[in-house]
Amino acid sequence: MPKRGKKKEEEEEESGGDGTGTGTGQYKPVRDHITLGSPVQFGRRQWVQEEAPDVLCLQETKCAAAAVPAEVRALPGLPHQFWCSAKERPGYSGVGLLARSEPLDVTYGIGDPEHDADGRVVTAEFPSLFVVCAYVPNAGRGLVRLEPRLRFDAAFLAFLRRLDARKPVLLCGDLNVAHAEIDLCHPRANRSSAGFTPQERDGFSRLLAAGFVDSFRHLYPEARGAFTFWTYLGGARARNVGWRLDYAVLSRRLLGALCDSKIRNTVTGSDHCPITALLAV
Repeated sequence: MPKRGKKKEEEEEESGGDGTGTGTGQYKPVRDHITLGSPVQFGRRQWVQEEAPDVLCLQETKCAAAAVPAEVRALPGLPHQFWCSAKERPGYSGVGLLARSEPLDVTYGIGDPEHDADGRVVTAEFPSLFVVCAYVPNAGRGLVRLEPRLRFDAAFLAFLRRLDARKPVLLCGDLNVAHAEIDLCHPRANRSSAGFTPQERDGFSRLLAAGFVDSFRHLYPEARGAFTFWTYLGGARARNVGWRLDYAVLSRRLLGALCDSKIRNTVTGSDHCPITALLAV
């Protein structure tokens, strides 16, 4: 079982709709990609404060809990913070989940010893759903880590199914896969590249077949140029030569609560941009 934590511890500008939800309340999880071992840019912190999420999911933090910067610890409205970092590998991987309300429970990992030491998953249970923050392994240049990546995919899907059997799931994270050709700028040139191999794409298809939904594609099936990652090389971001690697995936039975799923591609400060899911729960 995963390790349990203590209860306290565009198209052009921005892809997605206007974010005006329905229902009596709006639940706003945000996924962002910030390396906390280096200074966190002021603009990024300011954006988080303006976005005012109920849950903030961070990936590739590369930072142990004890070394989280004070300015992140002090983010207004997110007092409940849970950090998961790689064991014995400083500066590698890592995720964080910050919440406005105290979760009922928090677990670390997926219950698989091969992968849990890398600090890739933290899960918070709330009254109406689980929120899973995940940083999926990259298959690596030359696909040298493709087989471990595929083993992770299988173990992670089994973990998500176990959660989903208990209550609905919202998965927010860098899933390191562009599922369809529409999800990257140059599909033909990248068929053998990490993040777009048939095996990795099939893994995401199996996730959807298991009763989960890609919230952005559900709402915007034809949106092109909707990317969340751009390499720093060659002015890729300015030319929008990117990939959609970051997702808000939810249990199908949460679709009635889904108000919007947005790509915040005007927010800079990383090679990834944030995404926001809005749910009325």
